[in-house]
Amino acid sequence: MSEKYSLNWDLDVFFPGGSDSPEFQRFMENLEEDVDGFHRRIRQLEGTSATDVRSLEEILNTLQDLIARLDESGSFIECLTSQNTKDEQAKFYRARLSQVGAAFNSAMTRLDRLFLQMSDSEWASFLQSPKISPIAFFLKERRRWAAEKLPPEMESLAGDLSVDGYDAWGDLYNTIVGRMIIPVEEGGKTQELSVGQASNKMTSSNRELRRQVFHRSGEAWEKEEELLAASLNHLGGFRLNLYRQRGWDSVLKEPLDLNRMSEATLNTMWEVISQNKQPLLRFLDRKASLLGLHKLSWYDVSAPISREESHVSYDEAAEFILEHFRRFNPEMADFAKGAFDNRWIEAEDRPGKRPGGFCTNFGVSNQSRIFMTYSGTADNIGTLAHELGHAYHQHVMTDLPVMAQQYAMNVAETASTFAESIVSDASIRQAPTEERRITLLEDKIQRAVAFFMDIHARFLFETRFYEERKKGLVSPDRLKELMLEAEKEAFCDGLEEYHPHFWASKLHFYITGVPFYNFPYTFGYLFSTGLYGRALQEGPAFAEKYVDLLRDTGRMSVEDLAQKHLGVNLTRPDFWQEAVNLVKADIDEFLKLTEKA
Repeated sequence: MSEKYSLNWDLDVFFPGGSDSPEFQRFMENLEEDVDGFHRRIRQLEGTSATDVRSLEEILNTLQDLIARLDESGSFIECLTSQNTKDEQAKFYRARLSQVGAAFNSAMTRLDRLFLQMSDSEWASFLQSPKISPIAFFLKERRRWAAEKLPPEMESLAGDLSVDGYDAWGDLYNTIVGRMIIPVEEGGKTQELSVGQASNKMTSSNRELRRQVFHRSGEAWEKEEELLAASLNHLGGFRLNLYRQRGWDSVLKEPLDLNRMSEATLNTMWEVISQNKQPLLRFLDRKASLLGLHKLSWYDVSAPISREESHVSYDEAAEFILEHFRRFNPEMADFAKGAFDNRWIEAEDRPGKRPGGFCTNFGVSNQSRIFMTYSGTADNIGTLAHELGHAYHQHVMTDLPVMAQQYAMNVAETASTFAESIVSDASIRQAPTEERRITLLEDKIQRAVAFFMDIHARFLFETRFYEERKKGLVSPDRLKELMLEAEKEAFCDGLEEYHPHFWASKLHFYITGVPFYNFPYTFGYLFSTGLYGRALQEGPAFAEKYVDLLRDTGRMSVEDLAQKHLGVNLTRPDFWQEAVNLVKADIDEFLKLTEKA
């Protein structure tokens, strides 16, 4: 598969020996001690004047160091549990880090109270201090959120209880997925596939194989649906109870706060998308026709329209990405080359890995690691570029204070999707034949289907699930009904067969750190599409503007970010419609090229 670039990442550079690393054991012990010390120092400060600026500055220096070390340990553990879902020692560390995180959050809650005790004039003066002003946005955000939460003692108790409650229910998903086997018959042999390997089969040109994998996977999820429904219900119940105690009426308040965006922006984005789904339906109809079908089913949506199984080696994919990153920005290409050369990427196709892909940052080492399962498809190349975009985003911010690097998920998806666009457009431009051009266009439009329809279905499902969860537990059968209703609405009844167990199969519904792990993807996709449109208009000069925008993502709201760097108002439909128009242009080209097919 690869001769030049390794398919396996290097984790030993952080802590040799993986989950058995003595160095990591010591790192965790020191982290635990220092978090306890941090907590004691804040308690001592509570007995003095909250306007002791020098003491607060020292506290904040310690805080930034602890954030970086928590990121370092969290990323290492995530890498270990992802590369081997049966790594029991890594799971032990995950639980241990959860305890450390709860203690840290408890200390942060006390620190927030110190900020709240300061008068507005004292607070304004404090933020103007030369050592504090670079992280003022983060601190103002913390103070505002603290004012909307429970008293510190109650918030600390909720955090402590979440370790073996809230977070534990989220961990259950990984345990279940790690033991699941999907039996699939291919080439006269039965293979036992992991969930991630089965997912890769859904892009096969063999419809019978796709259908088999889809239904076998559904059977596997059905066997686990009671446990997964319990997990989802208790995650939702915990959130709703905590929100109720805080006096929060909307389940969207926390995800919107975390993504630094207003509900007006979110609503405008979805309204523009909903008004522009007809071109996507025409695309789906044309794709069905090309596949010889009356209507697509869920397992056909990501299927290739070409019967030829295209396969690109990992080395070829890497070189292609590097070439086109370089055309946009040589510094971006140099960074990506370093990621390949220094083994920042885990891409081997093997059993025992968790499904999906991600990029995680090591806060102390100032490195990233990328996880995926590479099998040579065009979609894999896009995923690889996507995750490298995440890593580049973090790279351009490494010289900023740690608190100024804390960007939200929605703008993180902006950088990744932008990188993916660079590569996909290059592939289309350089297509050697019209057939190949059609195939690549279809792959690009497919992402719009995912963000405008699939993720819209997830958002609709989750919104409605919470409304029902307020009244009591939601049964597996009702979860399936809610999922089907959401899918049919989001896809405008455009499919023949849907995925009733999607609520069970999607990791994102079980992530405790970020509720509503869906709409930020669509925001990032559309926002980056708008950015990419500007890049096409302005040429190489845009690269510097792009980096400046990325560097600001951790220190302003998305509305302010768009206003400062693009001069647009995200609560109005204009920018979103401009971005959607670029998607519609791709669809028009696809429909034109396939008229005679």
